[in-house]
Amino acid sequence: MRILLVGAGGVGTAVTRIAARRDFFEHMVVADYDEGRARAAVAGVSRAGGGGTGPGDGATADDRFSAARIDASDEAAVKELLERERCDVLLNATDPRFVMPLFRASLAAGANYLDMAMSLSRPHPRRPYEECGVKLGDEQFSLGEDWAESGRLALVGMGVEPGLSDVFARHAADELFDSIEEIGVRDGANLTVDGYDFAPSFSIWTTIEECLNPPVVFETGRGWFTTPPFSEPEVFDFPEGIGPVECVNVEHEEVLLIPRWVDADRVTFKYGLGSDFINTLRVLHQIGLDRTEPVAVRSAGGPVQVSPRDVVAACLPDPATLGDRMRGKTCAGTWVKGVKDGRPREVYLYHVVDNEWSMKEYGSQAVVWQTAVNPVVALELLATGAWSGTGILGPEAFGARPFLDLLAEYGSPWGMREQ
Repeated sequence: MRILLVGAGGVGTAVTRIAARRDFFEHMVVADYDEGRARAAVAGVSRAGGGGTGPGDGATADDRFSAARIDASDEAAVKELLERERCDVLLNATDPRFVMPLFRASLAAGANYLDMAMSLSRPHPRRPYEECGVKLGDEQFSLGEDWAESGRLALVGMGVEPGLSDVFARHAADELFDSIEEIGVRDGANLTVDGYDFAPSFSIWTTIEECLNPPVVFETGRGWFTTPPFSEPEVFDFPEGIGPVECVNVEHEEVLLIPRWVDADRVTFKYGLGSDFINTLRVLHQIGLDRTEPVAVRSAGGPVQVSPRDVVAACLPDPATLGDRMRGKTCAGTWVKGVKDGRPREVYLYHVVDNEWSMKEYGSQAVVWQTAVNPVVALELLATGAWSGTGILGPEAFGARPFLDLLAEYGSPWGMREQ
C-alpha cells in the first residue's frame, strides 16, 4: 500500500509516528501546504519507534516516508501528486474545509480515500434549530454513485469520533444487543494545560464549527432534526478516574453515519465541554469571531482580508505543541441502551488515553494521538483485506471485531462498562 497523507499538523504527525511501527504499507508521502512542517513530520519518525521524537539511540531513519508540498484546495495538484507517487489511498488529516477537493481529487485519480471529518454542514435558512439544512457529509454522499462505479472505497469519518465510536456502535449491534433503543456517543476528559486558562486540545477551527452549529439528533420515524447549541445537558460519569462531566448536544458525524448502517431508535452525540469553555464559545459567537467569511482589516500595507476564525486560531497555542504542559486523560466512547435476551441492558464502550503515556511513548499529546491511531488501524485492515468494500462507507459498515482486536494489538486496549 502506498499512502498520501495530506496534513502534517498534530494528527498527521501522530499518524506518521504510529504507522512507523507497522509493516503493512510500502510508502507514505506526507504532504502539507507548509513543506517544512511535512519534512519535520518525516524527520520525526524512525523504525526503532518510542517517543516519536526522531532517530537516535541507535534508531535509523525510516525511508518509507517522504515529504511534499501540496495545496489541499487544488484538486488538480492533488490528483497529479497521487498519480505521480502511485498512491493507492489518500488519508485526509486536514480540517473539514478541504474535504471536498481532496475527496474529488481521489476519485479522479482512481485512489481510495479516508478521512476523519466529513464535508461541512449549512444550517437551515429559516428553522436552524428545528430542521436540518445541508447535513455533515451530504456533499460527499451526493457522489455515492460515482464512487460505487469507480470500484474504489471512500471510508469516511474514520478518526476517533467519528470513527472508533461508530465501530463501537457496530460491535454493540452485532454482539451485545438484540434491539437498541439509543446509541449516544459521549466524550469527556479531565485534561488541563499548565499556564493557560483557555487552550483547546484540538483544532479551534473545527471545535468552533462543531460546537456552534445546530446539533443534530436522529429518531426513528422522525429522521434527523436539530436543536439549539449546548442543548439537553446531562452529567455523564466517565471511567478510569475522569469522573462526572457535564455533556451537551454537539453537531457530529456519528449521528449522520450510524443510522445508515445500525438500527437504533435514537442516536445522539454529547461532548463534555464544561461551563467555562461553553461561555468562551458563546462570546466568540456574540462578537462575530466565529465567522469564516473574510473581513477587511487595516495593516501597514493597506487593508487585508482575514477570516475572524483564523485570527482566533492564530492567537491560541497550536494544540500539537501542548503535550508537555497537558495533564490528565481523554475518553471517547459510545453508550448503548437496549434489550438483550429479553432483558434491559446498558453499556458504555470506551477508549481512554493518558497524556503522560502518549507523550512518553509517541511524543504526541493524548487527543491528537487518540484521533490518529484509528485511521492507521483502518488502513492496516484495508491493506490486509480484513476490511474491504467499494463506494462511500462509514466505519459501522464493517465488522467491528477485526478493528477492536487490532487496536488492542497496537497497545491501546478498549473497555466496556455495564451501566
